[in-house]
Amino acid sequence: MADRQELLTGTEAPPEHLALDRLKLAAHLAPRVDGLGGDFAIEKFKGGQSNPTYKLVGQDKSYVLRRKPPGQLLASAHAIDREYQVTKALADAGFPVPRPALYCEDESVIGSAFYITEFIDGRVFWNADLPGVAKADRTAIYDSMNAYIADLHALDYKALGLETFGKTTGFTARNLKRWCTIYEQSKLVEVPDIDWLMQALHYRLPEQEPTTILHGDFGLYNAMVHPTEPKILSALDWEMSTLGNPYIDLAHSSRAWWEPLGFAEGSATSLVGKDLDALGIPTLDAYIESYCRRVGIAAIPHLSFYLAFVQFRYAVMIQGILKRASTGTSINQRVSHTQDRVATIAALARKTLTESL
Repeated sequence: MADRQELLTGTEAPPEHLALDRLKLAAHLAPRVDGLGGDFAIEKFKGGQSNPTYKLVGQDKSYVLRRKPPGQLLASAHAIDREYQVTKALADAGFPVPRPALYCEDESVIGSAFYITEFIDGRVFWNADLPGVAKADRTAIYDSMNAYIADLHALDYKALGLETFGKTTGFTARNLKRWCTIYEQSKLVEVPDIDWLMQALHYRLPEQEPTTILHGDFGLYNAMVHPTEPKILSALDWEMSTLGNPYIDLAHSSRAWWEPLGFAEGSATSLVGKDLDALGIPTLDAYIESYCRRVGIAAIPHLSFYLAFVQFRYAVMIQGILKRASTGTSINQRVSHTQDRVATIAALARKTLTESL
């Protein structure tokens, strides 16, 4: 079985349906982006399933291009304009994100809207147990992840000019409704546990919730680690960022601790069954306790609900990937997920919610 790190690290030639017209792109970027020039190479990053991401290797500098994928897209998905908006606001405030350089909504350039950011040199780890990394460095990397998301949630979104980036009330209810809709649009077969969860989660919605800036898909796989030091330089892939409930963001970042085992090559790795103490990786309880300490609260209210919610949402995300693969609009040539994976994660979510009642 091929290693996830090997499969998803680095770049490759863009597949035909995602190839870019370099001459047309160069004509647009050369006068607008410093140090790129007109004779740059285009490589596609291997990792990711949603918005195609490319490395532009220029004469003096390299940049990253993020675009919407071609084809018919789900409503509200692939919102690169929002990625650009939030990362620009965060970068302007000194928060560690890739600094955007340009946004282009003119689809005639490459066939879809896109934006350009600085290229940050670093490491992205696709294996949750960080093989080959020293025990003390594993501890430091997970602690840096914890600090990053806690610091993000502590930001004043109004001071950053993001007060209109999302609604400030009712996030969990809206998000649940949205993912139920996405599931209905992406469904290929019946998954009874998802049908059950859509009802059960609705009836157990918390009455109150805080509002902060969310990353939306934070985890080790979206964290850029310093090339040599055990610290997070930046978070990648802000497509799902918005204003909303930080406990959902935190619960989603806990995926490695409950990710089911035993799936096809390239699927997400898991910490389930690992000797976390020997690895130097905190338990989920310890990770959540660290977050609570950093943001100044005693505990996460309704934690089991939020864990079940993000497990349900993750199952639906995978269903969306399978739907795109079935229609030929997936941006990754190696779709490792299966329909059985959706059912297994949905069953886990139902168990998480049921055992908390």
